[in-house]
Amino acid sequence: MPSTDENKTDKQQQDKNKDSSSPVKNPNTNSGAATGISASSGVFAAQIALLNNDQKRWMKKYRTEISACSSSLLSTVAAYPLDSVKTRLQANSSYEYKSFRDCVQQTYRTEGVHGFWRGVLSPLASITLVRTVSFSIYQKAKYTYDDWIFRATGTSPLVTANSPGALPTLTTISCFGAAGATAGAAITAIACPFELTKLSAQISVAMSNRNTHSSGDQRIISSYRQQGTLSTARALVRNRGFFPGLYAGFHYHLLRDTIGTGVYFMTYESCKQLLANGRGSSPTSPQAVVVAGGLCGLVSWACIYPIDSAKTLYQRNCLSSHKDTTVQPKIEFFNLRMYRGLSVSMIRSCMLNAIFFSAFELTKKGINTLDVYEVDKEKD
Repeated sequence: MPSTDENKTDKQQQDKNKDSSSPVKNPNTNSGAATGISASSGVFAAQIALLNNDQKRWMKKYRTEISACSSSLLSTVAAYPLDSVKTRLQANSSYEYKSFRDCVQQTYRTEGVHGFWRGVLSPLASITLVRTVSFSIYQKAKYTYDDWIFRATGTSPLVTANSPGALPTLTTISCFGAAGATAGAAITAIACPFELTKLSAQISVAMSNRNTHSSGDQRIISSYRQQGTLSTARALVRNRGFFPGLYAGFHYHLLRDTIGTGVYFMTYESCKQLLANGRGSSPTSPQAVVVAGGLCGLVSWACIYPIDSAKTLYQRNCLSSHKDTTVQPKIEFFNLRMYRGLSVSMIRSCMLNAIFFSAFELTKKGINTLDVYEVDKEKD
């Protein structure tokens, strides 16, 4: 912080540095908790025990990115079948699927078990990258907004949020929400092409089997059928051009992720504060993390689902029609049709985020327990 902020309390400075590396230790010091990780993370402890000091130092420096990356891989694979069903329900406006159960049965009958994980490689790459970048941007934005709010009001939202017994305030909610919205807007440029190719993989077979399109549109649909991520991207560029193809639906995506990610982090941090700090316990207690992780997914999807449905419908139209005849749907918050698949999406989101944040906090805690030390260089 600049020297002009000398009036900040020691407590605030400690909060600002709460994620910093642990104190430097000498390897010869008797430290019984050198790699003191809970029994539930014994495998992780065994792996990191093999790392040298430089590798441990690197892990501590990038612990947020490492935790987000590994947790994304796990949660994405676990929740992907529900995401696939949700997308199919959204994209089939002709009510080809009568219910969640009917969608599952038809998908299994026509595509087998593989159909539920069709296109999973694209989101594995994109979501892992997006979450890693998103969490990194969020961390930096959170401290930036905290600094701005402190300069304006003399109160630090992060100190308040981490004070035992404190409840969420307007400044803490604003800080977390603004930081989340910043992260969501920033990662849209990365996420949009990947999400479009994922959508193509999930619905291309169902679209090509319907036979309700003109011959020209049917040729366009066939160009995406059962294609990999790169092949789909090339077909999009060939059919629609570079930006109109790869970034079809970008305006919907930007709006969805800006609002959704802001609500997402605001809900997660505030729930953790209510469930843990407000009761005088750790903000990363397992119970608080699981509940807050599940709730942040539910609340954010409830707020932005019609926007996501409009995005899905527009991108489906881009995949099934000529660029000059593509219909752009409206965002209708009071149209029940825009909420098709909401229950599936909320179940998926609750499960995905509970798994993600539990793994994220556990991994981060494990990395924070690593002992790093400085090697004194002897002078000749």
